[in-house]
Amino acid sequence: MAEVTLDLRGKPKAEAYAELKQHTEAILEGIDDEITAMSTMSCLLHHAFGHLWTGFYRVVQPGKLLRVGPYQGTLGCLEITFGKGVCGAAAATRETVVVPDVHAFPGHITCDGRSQSEIVVPVFGPNRELLAVLDIDSEHKATFDEVDRRALEELMGWFSRKR
Repeated sequence: MAEVTLDLRGKPKAEAYAELKQHTEAILEGIDDEITAMSTMSCLLHHAFGHLWTGFYRVVQPGKLLRVGPYQGTLGCLEITFGKGVCGAAAATRETVVVPDVHAFPGHITCDGRSQSEIVVPVFGPNRELLAVLDIDSEHKATFDEVDRRALEELMGWFSRKR
């Protein structure tokens, strides 16, 4: 199973995410390591949809600081303060943020100038503690929608069920 990296481009989003979730859960069965899961999910999401950047910013100082974690893509910002940029906003509010046009988002942090749209999903542990945020960037405007939000929040639910 681990040798298979799905390419789900061209499939309807809901169908693609359902297949990805099933594949991810099969790969991570018996795993309880957060970093292993973040690495695996970054890889699977990145290659399945062909995103520009896909990865995690881990909480290293609760309520204050995120630090880049496992990811796929070009170099990411190394640290992001809660409340700054899209990742910091999602961390501070503990809610998913969907940005159709990053250039219209006040305080957007540009890690890669090719980024046009973004979605950031909070990642919670078993006690609803914020562990990280999942950050996905696209080279195209308005890439992410409600289907992505729901599916990615459901996929990130793995971290709250891991123990």
